[in-house]
Amino acid sequence: QYQFVESGGGSVQPGGSLRLSCVASGFTINYYAIGWFRQAPGQVREGVACINDIGKTSYSDSVKGRFTISRDNAKNTVSLQMDSLTPEDTAVYYCAAVQISVRNQCLMASLDDYWGQGTQVTVSS
Repeated sequence: QYQFVESGGGSVQPGGSLRLSCVASGFTINYYAIGWFRQAPGQVREGVACINDIGKTSYSDSVKGRFTISRDNAKNTVSLQMDSLTPEDTAVYYCAAVQISVRNQCLMASLDDYWGQGTQVTVSS
């Protein structure tokens, strides 16, 4: 049984930064594309960033230029550096293995319905 454990969330003021970590267990992420998703209260879960097996990334328009996704296969970990945070970034953040296109571009669509506990990010003054 594989598992993702997200951490690094917290409360910050607008303009602040956080770095989220996603540690996988039960499988090796080396050959998988991994994505970060978020869900705000009363809203559907949305993809914000993903990275394929060779490090090619994709971002949603809402976070492009502010968030950076990276991976460390040796640590079985995918990170999300979040800068210039705004109150609209407040949500629970999750990671998941994601689908890829025929051209190996990661897609912000999870491979299955498994979701970890997530980590809460709150941006307020």
